[in-house]
Amino acid sequence: MKKQELQKILKPLIKECIKEVIFEEGVLSNLIKEVALGIGSQQTIVETIETKDPAPDFSRSQRVELQEESRRGMEDTRQKLEQSLGSSTLGGIFENVEPIPPGGESPAKTSDGQSPLSLYAANDPGVDISGLMSLGGNKWKNMI
Repeated sequence: MKKQELQKILKPLIKECIKEVIFEEGVLSNLIKEVALGIGSQQTIVETIETKDPAPDFSRSQRVELQEESRRGMEDTRQKLEQSLGSSTLGGIFENVEPIPPGGESPAKTSDGQSPLSLYAANDPGVDISGLMSLGGNKWKNMI
C-alpha cells in the first residue's frame, strides 16, 4: 500500500476520532471552562525585597571618628607610597619643572558669545582635508 492511499484512508478516520473526543466527551467544554476561570481570577504577583544590612545610623561623633580614621589610613598609604618612591614628599617629584607654555594666541572673544567658532582664534588654520578627496578616487561623485 502506498503512502498516499494510506493517507486517504486514515485521514478521515483520525478527523472523526478527534471530533468525537472533543465534542462528545466534553473535552472542549472543560477546556473553555478552565480558560474562563483563569481569565476571571488573575493572580497578582508581589515581590518583596528584604534588605539584609540596613544603613547604619551613626551619630555625629561616630561619623567624625570614622572620617578621621579614614583620613589616617589615607595618610599612611601616602607615606608608604612616598617611601617606595624614595622621596620625602610627592610634591618633590615636580620640583624644577616649568608649566607648558601656551601654544598659540588665545581665541578672540565675540561680543555675543553665541558663534560656534567663538572658541577658536580667527587665524586658526583648522584641519587640512585636501587629501581626503584622493582617498575615495572617483567614488565621491556617487556618494553625493
